[in-house]
Amino acid sequence: LELVESGGDLVQPGGSLRLSCEAAGFVLSWYAIAWFRQAPGKEREVLACMSATRSGESTHHSDSVQGRFTISRDNANDIFYLQMNSLKPEDTAVYSCAARVTQEPCAEMGGADYDFWGQGTQVIVSA
Repeated sequence: LELVESGGDLVQPGGSLRLSCEAAGFVLSWYAIAWFRQAPGKEREVLACMSATRSGESTHHSDSVQGRFTISRDNANDIFYLQMNSLKPEDTAVYSCAARVTQEPCAEMGGADYDFWGQGTQVIVSA
């Protein structure tokens, strides 16, 4: 079981990126999924999550990205995404995807609750 991220890049402020997380060996619909980031010198921050399909795929986005970032999933292809719009320099960080097989709502789950993690992908927002 492996999560493989892609999509990190250097982007100008105001730009957009879409991060992908391919879930190899997973039946993704069983899993709650999430995106985290960690900037240098800062703690890891949960950005967005989505509950498992059987739990209704409810989503939660942190205040820092609400309205700019959107989590989504494609169960047919076992891949999930983070669409990031209106990027700011303070969005610069290493972004990681995570998953856990659970029917619990994801909104109260933190990093320690997730069993599987991607390797991280760098996003740099700079002019």
